[in-house]
Amino acid sequence: MASPGKKAFALRIDPLLWAEVERLAAADLRSVNAEVEVLLREALRTRLGEAAMARLARRPRPPSGDGDAES
Repeated sequence: MASPGKKAFALRIDPLLWAEVERLAAADLRSVNAEVEVLLREALRTRLGEAAMARLARRPRPPSGDGDAES
């Protein structure tokens, strides 16, 4: 079950890429899920810049339980 306010989704990923993310997560003392979120934020910051990331952080979040999460 997803944490409140978080969107759950299925991800198909190359096993070698998954192993590398697991290695990074362990080195950073994070769960793989938290590591993926960190990596996505870093990638967005690189592509969009800090100003865009600040705008995203200020946007209201949709209510949890929107029915899109997989069981």
